[in-house]
Amino acid sequence: MASGNNGLLLSRVASGDGHGENSSYFDGWKAYDMNPFDLHSNRDGVIQMGLAENQLSLDLIEEWSLSHPEASICTPQGASQFRRIANFQDYHGLPERWPSSWGGGGKVAFDPDRIVMSGGATGPQDTLAFCLADPGDAYLVPTPYYPAFDRDYCWRSGIKLLPIECHSSNGFTLTREALVSAYEGRGGRAPASRASSSPTPPTRWAR
Repeated sequence: MASGNNGLLLSRVASGDGHGENSSYFDGWKAYDMNPFDLHSNRDGVIQMGLAENQLSLDLIEEWSLSHPEASICTPQGASQFRRIANFQDYHGLPERWPSSWGGGGKVAFDPDRIVMSGGATGPQDTLAFCLADPGDAYLVPTPYYPAFDRDYCWRSGIKLLPIECHSSNGFTLTREALVSAYEGRGGRAPASRASSSPTPPTRWAR
């Protein structure tokens, strides 16, 4: 099967560089793959802590899962919940999980009808890029920011990231001066939103 894109099988988006393979996001993964830490055989190796695929606590999760088999729908103890979970499509999430998922220490009121739950951050970031901006628009992003932003926000939507320079000397505080400087240097691009990661995952949004 060939597309109308000069006979190429893949679109320009799919075959372009926007997937982030050459970005700093994957530098950590490559370093870890080449030299993974091991408590007994490679104590000088790399501990993968900087990406969403953090493997540092997997042994703790495995131990917890063995102690709580009812938490999985793939065990005899949890199979009774299979029909309820397998085709679950309510984007507001399970009602019994709302209080613990939303956080806020009880100081913030939430309207359940205006909350959308997601598994991970990549999907919502990609969706918000389509909903809040047009190709060529920009997001103002305080530095340092999660390196996958370059892929998650920009790859398919065609938006641009404009860094707001923040520095360790003041704890990476977002100052008015830095924000104004980034805004005035945006090169005519419409600033659709501001994204931040405080300064590392988990990500959060402000508009």
